[in-house]
Amino acid sequence: MIGIENVSKTFFANGPREVRALNNINLQISPGKFTILIGTNGSGKSTLLNMLTGSEKPDTGKIFIGGVNIIPQPEYQRSKFIARIFQDPLMGTAPDLSVIDNFRLASLRTKAKSLTIGKTSGFRIFVQDKIAQLNMGLENKIDQLMGNLSGGQRQALTLIMAIMDESKLLLMDEPNAALDPYASQVILENAQKIIADHNLCSIMVTHNLKDAVKYADHLIVIKNGMIQQDRQIINRSSLSVAELYSFME
Repeated sequence: MIGIENVSKTFFANGPREVRALNNINLQISPGKFTILIGTNGSGKSTLLNMLTGSEKPDTGKIFIGGVNIIPQPEYQRSKFIARIFQDPLMGTAPDLSVIDNFRLASLRTKAKSLTIGKTSGFRIFVQDKIAQLNMGLENKIDQLMGNLSGGQRQALTLIMAIMDESKLLLMDEPNAALDPYASQVILENAQKIIADHNLCSIMVTHNLKDAVKYADHLIVIKNGMIQQDRQIINRSSLSVAELYSFME
């Protein structure tokens, strides 16, 4: 369970450029639910994700993961249990390395660093088993250069690399925005399955209201740094794009 309690953040406080990015945010994110966060530009979405990863510190409030307040923890410590996927597939992979080499580097994220990067037969089987979850046939391409794969394939592999070491929280910042419609659907369907199968806490930021209606188990609408809607979706037919848009106006 992720608990966000009374989190506020103001940039350029007490000056002419003051911006109240977050205003007393309270949320609970349950494992196994596809949580989707929507809002217009400047609504506070990215600031909230940055508070979770530690790249920004709140002025007030607490953030709990597994009952532990992580606010005092620096960003590098949080990276051991928080994975983040960005909009650009290029950001999460090394194009001049093979797929297996990318996975080996990703596996070192939560382990002590050394000068040797080993690829044992056991590790190859482990990676292939993980990639097979995608049902895209990519487990047969682990010796290919990552840069030779399509953007959708790379983003799918980034998703697997993000959760391969049992992260507790998966953050996705518009992970399908740079993809074509088919690749976008593949990414979101895989994300939905992985979140449920691994019982992950997750937050995905998107501007796409249709995606929010189609995939959200838990929907959060943020506007001007405040939560406008915090809704568990029981019946998807009860939610519409028009309704979401009305909350954002």
